[in-house]
Amino acid sequence: MSKRKSSWRVWAKALGAKEGKNDREADFIAIIRTFIFVSYLVTNCAIVANAVRHWNDVDYQQQTTCEVK
Repeated sequence: MSKRKSSWRVWAKALGAKEGKNDREADFIAIIRTFIFVSYLVTNCAIVANAVRHWNDVDYQQQTTCEVK
C-alpha cells in the first residue's frame, strides 16, 4: 500500500466511522466530510481574525461640547 493511500485511509478514519456500501462510496463520504471540515476551519479562522482585529477597538474621537454663557 502506498504512503498516499495509507495517509488517505488514516485521514478518512479520523473524520469518523467508515460509511457506505463499498470503498468508493466511503471515499466519497470522506471527501464530503473533508469539505465540511475545511469550511468550518475557514469560518472559525475568519471569526478569530475579526475578533483579534477589533480587540480593544475603542473610538477615541473627542466629543465636542458647546459651552453656554
